[in-house]
Amino acid sequence: MEQRISLITLGVADLARARAFYERLGWRGQEIEQTVFFQAGGLVVVLWSRGKLAEDASITDRGDDGFGGIALAHNVRTSDEVNGVLAEAADAGATITQPARQTFYGGYAGCFADPDGHIWEIAYNPGFTLAPDGSLTLPDFKQP
Repeated sequence: MEQRISLITLGVADLARARAFYERLGWRGQEIEQTVFFQAGGLVVVLWSRGKLAEDASITDRGDDGFGGIALAHNVRTSDEVNGVLAEAADAGATITQPARQTFYGGYAGCFADPDGHIWEIAYNPGFTLAPDGSLTLPDFKQP
């Protein structure tokens, strides 16, 4: 198996509400067969009915929150950008779950939940350099 992620699918309670939320954040999606696709750098974020997602995976959906033990991360280039993205998210209807604060790794980060409860971390990490297109390449973590 190649080491990459191609799509992240978020199971949502109300597709129209979820799409409107992400579009208020400035994202532009395409809807095909009750599924919304957003190009997000080198991968795709997909919005799909939570029930259909559970059925497709042959699992029982045990709740109506979007946490599910998963957080999506959006890294930015400065601490000020963290504050700006969190403000945009709140204006779009997100719930700020963790206000921006200094992190243990010397960065700055905060979190929000979208209308379906999916958690997004907005982070500035001085050890992670972002390319002009927003892609992130991990540094070499080898210890001396």
